[in-house]
Amino acid sequence: MCFKNLPIEFDEQGNARLREGVVDPYAVQVAELHPLAGPGADEERLQELLARNGHIRRADFDPVTRVAGALAFHTVVDLESRQVLETASMATLFRGYEVILKGRDPRDAIFISSRACGVCGGVHSTTSALALEMAFGIVPPPLGIVIRNLLLSLEYLYDHPLHLFLLAGPDYSEPAVRETNPELWERAQRATAPGKAIHGYGTIAELMTDMTPLTGKLYGEALHMTRVAREAYVLIGGKYPHPQTVVPGGVSATVDISDMNEMHLRIVKFFDYGRKVVAIWNDLVEFFYEANPQYRDVGRRPKNLIEPGQWDDPFAYDATYDNADAWGNARWAPPAVIRDGELVTTSMQALNIGVEEFVEHSFYEDWTGNGDGAGNGGVRFATDPAGNPLSPYHPWNKETIPKPTGTSWKERYSWSTAPRWDRTAMETGPYSRMWANALARDYSHLRFIEPTGHSLKLNMPKAGLPEAVIEWQIPERWGAFERNRARAHAILYTALIAYENLLVGLDLMRKGETKLAVGHTVPKDFRIGAGFWGAGRGYLTHHLVMDEGVIENYQILTPSTWMASPKDPWGNPGPYEEAVAATPLLENYEKPEDFKGIDVLRTIRSFDPCMPCTTHIFTGKRVISRDVVTCACGLDEEHEH
Repeated sequence: MCFKNLPIEFDEQGNARLREGVVDPYAVQVAELHPLAGPGADEERLQELLARNGHIRRADFDPVTRVAGALAFHTVVDLESRQVLETASMATLFRGYEVILKGRDPRDAIFISSRACGVCGGVHSTTSALALEMAFGIVPPPLGIVIRNLLLSLEYLYDHPLHLFLLAGPDYSEPAVRETNPELWERAQRATAPGKAIHGYGTIAELMTDMTPLTGKLYGEALHMTRVAREAYVLIGGKYPHPQTVVPGGVSATVDISDMNEMHLRIVKFFDYGRKVVAIWNDLVEFFYEANPQYRDVGRRPKNLIEPGQWDDPFAYDATYDNADAWGNARWAPPAVIRDGELVTTSMQALNIGVEEFVEHSFYEDWTGNGDGAGNGGVRFATDPAGNPLSPYHPWNKETIPKPTGTSWKERYSWSTAPRWDRTAMETGPYSRMWANALARDYSHLRFIEPTGHSLKLNMPKAGLPEAVIEWQIPERWGAFERNRARAHAILYTALIAYENLLVGLDLMRKGETKLAVGHTVPKDFRIGAGFWGAGRGYLTHHLVMDEGVIENYQILTPSTWMASPKDPWGNPGPYEEAVAATPLLENYEKPEDFKGIDVLRTIRSFDPCMPCTTHIFTGKRVISRDVVTCACGLDEEHEH
């Protein structure tokens, strides 16, 4: 069964339908929350706990910045048992792009939606173009699709080093480890690095030192590699992070052999660099596991992942919803839903109809009573274009209605909605697309990547290093350290897909198929569309409703919305909340006031919330403020206020 919680079943032809006899198939029962501390909490209950155990503390991290907005995180911790007792993830910024886009020419969405993120805006442009192509009924020429695939790959090749060495990496650097776990630093100085032949470092301590923000060689090298990827990107994107050449029906750039050669020179640089990064993170992860096996539980959560698929096959993509399952599974990375580590579907339509967004604990009005009133209980779309049932909480039915109120951990506390698939909290990331490939039943058409059912074999061509097969294994236990290890392998995975698309593009040029876009007119009748794509951090979709040539409704669902989500109506936590709650507190502190929260920060940052620049940590009656460039620990001075 694809669905366990929603009453959706499939007939003999594979068509989805609601199970007979269910009176209210999308009913929601709202559970009452009982926070321990903070706004909306039962302070008497907290005081009782404190009287029994003086080691219980409220520790709030504010802000821990995410994609296109700020992230604050609330915890209650027991510093004696080294457990996290309570979590709440709070998106502190209202973006409002869905409101801005209403009433506009649909083509504006490509350029406006890219401003949703200053790190990975290009993916929004392409996702918007995909939604418009579905609504307009147009299909880009093969070379236009290949160029978009190259843009996506180059954006990822910029994003992965950024995460591994500028955003998450500093939490594993010498200053961070020396301050929070001095015993680990001493061990690192004695520990030899098994990957020395690839990365050149003799000890783990040497690795950690060169991961130091601003001064570390690995930090500087990663910054340089982000430039290499962006140099290739702007050749065809015009500029970055907000490209000017993505249009409905392809790309508006002029691309010749010299552009392809320039991209080739830069893409192949990631072959050797990616192998170096994999060796570094393999050594770091195994060092921590050997020092203390409990590090496997930092950031632990169930293997529940969602992936819409990406990198379209230039000869299969036709932009129609009816054929979405076919062209979706022809992508280099297929759509997939993985529950408890098992692949439950690769159907794009099944993935789409299982998505719902809830706002019981968000600063929004429930929109389900604001539909067209046409006998659908306020639901505008009871089915998708293929006749599959849709929830009132589906993005095509959603309306963005801001409702700012005071923050309460019991009521509303976030500007993020709570997306769920089959009413289950899902994680997404570069590893979700790799996982989807690894479990795919038939992906023999990949040229350099071999799925095995439990791993991905990456067949690396010769560059500076000789040919080699690098294998990413699906981990037995899923947590923060494995997210970062998978992200390192994603550099190689992405570089190989980029290289293969480059070869396809060169072959098309050789055959004279150089057309990059098709013409279009904006339809004046009623249309809907959806773009299914991805960002560096995972799942990205845009759902569009238009009529009379303008946008009626536009919904953007980002990876950070999935992972930073607050609790759903049933009180189930979002992925950040769930992962932090399962995290053991392994840092070394003698007194409660010495607590830095490094394990909590490693957990949150393993999901890649974007650009952490300042973190304020509230503990008890004080706020510890650390102004930093890329990490929130490792600095000596504290300022109480």
